[in-house]
Amino acid sequence: MMSSVAVKADVVSPGGRIVVSTDGGGIVVSATVDTRPVDVITIAGDVTDVIADPVVHTDSYTALTGKRRECSNSYSQARYVMADGDTITMRVYTDGVAWRAGSGVSVVDVSRVRHSWLQSWVDCYEEFYPRDRDTKAGERYGYPALMEYDGGVFGLLTESGLDRTSAGSSIYATSGKGIYELKPDGPGTAGWATMIIGSLSDVVESTLVADNSAPCALGDTSWISPGVASWIYWAYNHGSNDYDIIKRYVDMAVELRLPYVLIDAEWDEMKDGKTVEDAVEYAIGKGIKPMIWYNSSIGWINGAPGPKFRLNDPADREREFAWCERIGVAGVKIDFFSGDDNRNISYMYDLMEDAARHKLLVNFHGATLPRGWQRTYPNLVTTEAVYGAEWYNNVPTFTSKAAAHNATLPFTRNVVGSMDYTPCAFSDSQHPHITTHAHELALTVLFESGVQHLADRPESLLSQPDEVKRFFSELPASWDDTVLLAGYPGEYAVMGRRKGDTWYIAGINGTDADMADVSLDFSRLGISGADMRLYADGATTGSWDISRPKSLPGSVAMKARGGFVLVARGNN
Repeated sequence: MMSSVAVKADVVSPGGRIVVSTDGGGIVVSATVDTRPVDVITIAGDVTDVIADPVVHTDSYTALTGKRRECSNSYSQARYVMADGDTITMRVYTDGVAWRAGSGVSVVDVSRVRHSWLQSWVDCYEEFYPRDRDTKAGERYGYPALMEYDGGVFGLLTESGLDRTSAGSSIYATSGKGIYELKPDGPGTAGWATMIIGSLSDVVESTLVADNSAPCALGDTSWISPGVASWIYWAYNHGSNDYDIIKRYVDMAVELRLPYVLIDAEWDEMKDGKTVEDAVEYAIGKGIKPMIWYNSSIGWINGAPGPKFRLNDPADREREFAWCERIGVAGVKIDFFSGDDNRNISYMYDLMEDAARHKLLVNFHGATLPRGWQRTYPNLVTTEAVYGAEWYNNVPTFTSKAAAHNATLPFTRNVVGSMDYTPCAFSDSQHPHITTHAHELALTVLFESGVQHLADRPESLLSQPDEVKRFFSELPASWDDTVLLAGYPGEYAVMGRRKGDTWYIAGINGTDADMADVSLDFSRLGISGADMRLYADGATTGSWDISRPKSLPGSVAMKARGGFVLVARGNN
């Protein structure tokens, strides 16, 4: 399918690891991880001219949430003039590429892949990532999509730099194997198709999606404070209309020293003569910052919970957000959007901007995938867009698939932005879980979210050993650095995240078999003379093995669907 006018021009990334060429058909992106370059993706079209920018662009910024606090990246840039009249602008970063077609549509060839992980598109981005799925022409898939090639090369295809005039794009299968059309869901300016490229650790540790997005649009950001929240919905679907249940979650937050409590849907129907203002007042009186839920009223409306239609009109939204600020609400969770079209994207921009003026954190649920907005509006502390723990409420499917799914998310969904999976359930919701206690604890570190909502009920969390409760009290929700130590999608993942002088190292087993000897190389972390605590699974179901190692383990064992967390304080 690929043909090209004989225009030969190479654009090379800073550092030289990624090369974009026009020799061989279309716009060909190649990468080298070990020694041999691998063709990763080809953008179809006849190239008639290449206009290279001689300047290497470098950008640095401070992130309030995400994988690391201090971020920087560099890119080379060129414009490709196509025979059909379109122009494609290409940025070649140190760890990937981003391109924007003037038409908004591009056709890509990734047929060289060995393995792929594709998610069926739904408007809330809540699906599994099966490996090597069969595709059919016309089927729609959501970002991100992970590809594995020869030579230890991986590519994660997604989108970045989506502004308020844009519609989000998706991946559409064609009749050609490995040939996909990337096109937006309606008119408007195009975002940047983006592919993070390198080793698996290069992909997981990359901040490219934020790097290729607009800088912070806010002035003062000192009021934005990441943290851990107690959360009612997982155990009590309708608990947020019950003042006494809310009090129990506030009291748990006090005991565990969590900064936040989320009051979820139906608070506008509070029972027994109470109101949400009573609940907010109780939380503030206990030193806990409350957040409250809203229906976006742009997606699921009929039969959905409320409050509804309070944010759609600008005047109503201003009144509502001003009221939130006045009574002491710290943030808003806004739910039930309806996809990627510009109506949704523009509305989300309005919500982020107006919430920031009233010093409100934002959590988007039932929404499209994040596309770098946390850099532009850092009050957007997290987004759902994931098949997460709340699905234990809905269907039995999650029970058997959760462990492998959890071991896929660090390599797919969570790469591109904060993810409100709502982790850590030691007890059961409507449908049981079969992951171990240490697996569940590890998710609170393995999954990054600017506000980390703990799923479990108070009586379960508060019955854990004192060392586990101490863990929750000290758990960060923002990180200074992130390193992938080991893993493979769907099988296992071991991640190190640093806050100050402390490394949190979390691992999970996504399989149904014990892993007796997972080798770990801590050399990249620089840990020396640390005070350590290791949280692992005990001999019996639901038990703990908590120890204080004197030295770093060279390997760890993980039970089937198990995990571990190692906390190491006092590092170099």
